[in-house]
Amino acid sequence: MKQAIDRFRRLSAGLLLLGSAATAADAQRPGVWSRERAAAWQRETGWLVGSNYAPASAINQLEMWQAESWDPERIDRELGWAESLGMNTMRVFLHDLAYKQDPQGFLNRVDQFLAIADRHKIRPMLVFFDAVWDPFPHAGRQRPPTPGLHNSGWVQSPGLPILRDTARHRELEPYVKAVIGRFRDDRRVVAWDLFNEPDNINPSSYSPVEPKNKAELSLALLRKSFAWARSMNPTQPLTAAPWKGDWVDRSKTLPITRFMLDNSDVISFHSYDPLDKLQGQVAALKRYGRPIIITEYMARPRGSTFETILPYLKEQGVHAYNWGFVSGKSQTIFPWDSWQQRYTGEPPVWFHDIFRTDGTPYREEEVRLIRSLTGQR
Repeated sequence: MKQAIDRFRRLSAGLLLLGSAATAADAQRPGVWSRERAAAWQRETGWLVGSNYAPASAINQLEMWQAESWDPERIDRELGWAESLGMNTMRVFLHDLAYKQDPQGFLNRVDQFLAIADRHKIRPMLVFFDAVWDPFPHAGRQRPPTPGLHNSGWVQSPGLPILRDTARHRELEPYVKAVIGRFRDDRRVVAWDLFNEPDNINPSSYSPVEPKNKAELSLALLRKSFAWARSMNPTQPLTAAPWKGDWVDRSKTLPITRFMLDNSDVISFHSYDPLDKLQGQVAALKRYGRPIIITEYMARPRGSTFETILPYLKEQGVHAYNWGFVSGKSQTIFPWDSWQQRYTGEPPVWFHDIFRTDGTPYREEEVRLIRSLTGQR
């Protein structure tokens, strides 16, 4: 264990050396953390390992956070399972409509969630916006899951009517500022993720109704979101994760990806690729000289598995959030292609998730591996 800690500290110190040649570039981006401050955050947090989390009882972010479906007992039970693995963080999606319909109640529920997580030694990363799946969210009762369909009820935040009308983006400012204003000095929050896959046009599902200029619209909101968040001066880092395109060759990097990389205090990214491709992605991101967080990985049939990926991430000091924790209403045990072909029973290999709804591990060997890497007995 001491050797692992020493290796992690050496990796953290190495971030300063890798970034020393680009200090002048930081000065051109006011508000972005210095590399020294980012490295200090990494030393304070240690290695973060967890999952993207929604309780089994919630089909989406709204069903998680709305008062009528808020389920703290289940959350407490499920985060206990995470603690048993030695996980110390979770990535959790908020929603602007949950705030809009009940601002004070929503903030209080976030506070209650953080209290539950803290009891289990878990410091969540909170996500404000999301461009994936259904672009027409609505407050109130959520639809039931479509059997066998991956994320059949997950919703975007904001919805398309606000995203495509840039004049309405300002309606989201109170939400971002209220949440960060409430928790900006709260050590229970480990980081803020501003926008999940902002230029995702959902080609396998909702692309016929997505705007052709979604990347431009999302970049406009992303710029505003970083400005709103920075104005609150949080003590936790801000980030947004590249997820597609080429960020190895910067000349080929998409404008929205370049903005995310240049304006994040700590670098995050998504990859469901096998180890060989992931290694190239991590090597490319190290040139920024900042802590690196993979905020989505682990899709078993694609070759992104705990066995192949997680030991490498720990070795490299890359913080790790796999997609999916407990099988439930999100139905992410089913693959993405369930939008094209029908699944009538449990798939032969789960796409995501670690636990069944009752807390039984899907694969005991995965649970043993995670515990061995986190040092959990």
